[in-house]
Amino acid sequence: MIRTFLHLVVITSILAILALSPSPPVAQAAQAVLGDRLTLSGKMKNPQGRGIKGVEVEVLINGRPVKPAGMEDHFTTGAQGSFFGDFLLPAGALDGAKVEVAAHKPNWQALPPTPVEVFPAGYDQEGRRLFKASQDFTLKRKITPAFWMATSVLLLVYVIIALELMHRTLAALLGAALVMFISYTAGTFDSRYFILSFADAIHAIDMNVIFLLMGMMIIVGVLKKTGMFQWLAYKSYAMARGKVFVLSCILMLVTAVTSAFLDNVTTMLLMIPVTIEIALTLKVNPIALLIPEVFASNVGGTATLIGDPPNILIGSYAKLSFMDFVMNLTIIVAICMVVTIIYYIYWYKKAYFQAEVKDLDRTLEFLRQEYRITDKKLLMYSLGFLAFTIFLFIIHSVLHMEPSIAALTGAMLLLAVSRGDIVEMLEHEVEWPTLVFFMALFIVVAAAEETGLIQAIAEWVAQVSRGNLTVAVLMVVWVSALVSAAVDNIPFTATMLPIIAFLNTTIPGAESGVLWWALALGACFGGNGTMIGASANVVTVGLAEKAGYHISFLYYMKACFVPMLITVALASVYLLWVF
Repeated sequence: MIRTFLHLVVITSILAILALSPSPPVAQAAQAVLGDRLTLSGKMKNPQGRGIKGVEVEVLINGRPVKPAGMEDHFTTGAQGSFFGDFLLPAGALDGAKVEVAAHKPNWQALPPTPVEVFPAGYDQEGRRLFKASQDFTLKRKITPAFWMATSVLLLVYVIIALELMHRTLAALLGAALVMFISYTAGTFDSRYFILSFADAIHAIDMNVIFLLMGMMIIVGVLKKTGMFQWLAYKSYAMARGKVFVLSCILMLVTAVTSAFLDNVTTMLLMIPVTIEIALTLKVNPIALLIPEVFASNVGGTATLIGDPPNILIGSYAKLSFMDFVMNLTIIVAICMVVTIIYYIYWYKKAYFQAEVKDLDRTLEFLRQEYRITDKKLLMYSLGFLAFTIFLFIIHSVLHMEPSIAALTGAMLLLAVSRGDIVEMLEHEVEWPTLVFFMALFIVVAAAEETGLIQAIAEWVAQVSRGNLTVAVLMVVWVSALVSAAVDNIPFTATMLPIIAFLNTTIPGAESGVLWWALALGACFGGNGTMIGASANVVTVGLAEKAGYHISFLYYMKACFVPMLITVALASVYLLWVF
């Protein structure tokens, strides 16, 4: 009886619940009263498929704009060009409605209201009818006054640097200041004049490059205190035993190898005074040793990520590791070094034959006393942490570590262990004008990229090459070389980075990365063409003139332009053969 009674209670309860529950159509109608919900997602892309950030997106239903939940009248695309909007609407608002998307961003053609297809997707957790839409859109560039402003500023900076009308750091800072000033004066009242926001300008500064250079400058600053570089020069002279031809070869090799692991500017700063001293001892014009050295420094520095400033820029932008540079560039650098040595031994043979070697043993003893290791303990610390830093460079891609972390770690550990004076290092060894130059230059180049100049150049290169990788490689190598000979290769490389990135996505076969190596070889080798082509050249000419040995622009070009063309030609053959 009890069991029967319980069964009746359960059955009665179930029937009561079913009787009180509405039929499915009625339940859906009750839920529909809560309203409709639309989720819209997609991506704003340029014609090459890259996302465009900062695009203002507006959604219209039956021609009337609707406001996203919790937002203003529009929403903005993120860093990758993606957007997402959530819209809460009255019940039935999407039944047969026409949903459109419009978009706007300065320096881009506006996207007119464009229909999107909406699909029902059931109900959300709150009982609203859920609709979804997802679609990507392509925007095209528009030539605005901001384009001409950014182009003019970039060209102004280039001309000032090339003609040396003012210090390059001042030129770059002036350009960055003009970009910001125009954007927040004329651009405030008319968006067609807006070039670059302050937030985007700060974001454009590649701090990986800045901290990498800073870390290496500190390590070199400590090494300078040990007398190691002067000792290397003495050992070079001792190995040559007074034979100037052999001495020139050794100095070029030492400079090239040192430049591969330290930046070539620092290498030349350390080698020039010693080279001049040795040249005077031999009664040889120091220029006959200095020009081969600086040429070798630019060639040798091309082999690694940290050897030449253009490589630092390329590696940071393209996410290329230390070993990527070593594996892809060491062979051609070695070949070009052999050619460089042969060329300059022949070119300066008359100067070398005039050398006077008197009392070799006495001269060696003088140099041994003058150029000796001054702090062996500090030298051991320095070499140990330099080796540790280079090891981190080699494995940084495995650790997913930025190269700047490796450089700063090695530098700070070296200072901590050796009890170095960080204030002294920051004041005297870190080249702040160079670092500030890079920071300002990043902003100027970002302005050119934001307004469409970089894309226009890239599209021109792609059009001329007609999608042919061979033509593109040759164009990048030779254009980079010739332009780098005319202007400093650092601003040129910074300008080319987004162009190469664009070409990699549009030319079949470029995904191998060959265009990055074409840019590195062209910019670094081409910088040898004139005295203003690379920073190391400018430093060498300046210190030589300070010591009383003037090197004219034409003389430098006469001594370096032909071997530059030879090395670039060899690089072209190498790239086409290997890749």
